[in-house]
Amino acid sequence: MAENYDNLKLENQLCFPLYACAKEVTRRYKPFLSEFDLTYTQYIVMMVLWERREVNVKELGDCLYLDSGTLTPLLKRLEQKGLLSRERSREDERSLIVRITEAGDQLRERAARIPGEMRGCIQLAPEEMRVLYTLLYKVLNSIEESMEKE
Repeated sequence: MAENYDNLKLENQLCFPLYACAKEVTRRYKPFLSEFDLTYTQYIVMMVLWERREVNVKELGDCLYLDSGTLTPLLKRLEQKGLLSRERSREDERSLIVRITEAGDQLRERAARIPGEMRGCIQLAPEEMRVLYTLLYKVLNSIEESMEKE
């Protein structure tokens, strides 16, 4: 009896359109971010700092789904650019605190137009964007919950 391998067809995989969309959306950011000499990953770090002002590296990694091996060189590079500072916590020497600098704040003012420019690249109605956002976070939360059970 022949096996049915329909479950292996690319068109039947949720992971593929998620992967392709993430890759293409990130690619569309590139021309906007190149003006600021930022990669997409550096940009999302800056978004967290624009919002929180300071954060420890573990919280930052948790927020962005990035491990310390990815974050460490990224943060060093942003520090070299003068956009953030890093220092050990006074309360816990094991904890590294990241703070936005004045130059990082100034970048915020210039980067404020990027979300609007990106909305022009993605032809979804505002309600469709809200639904997609909700569904994507539902997927992330579901994955996180299943990992906690392991």
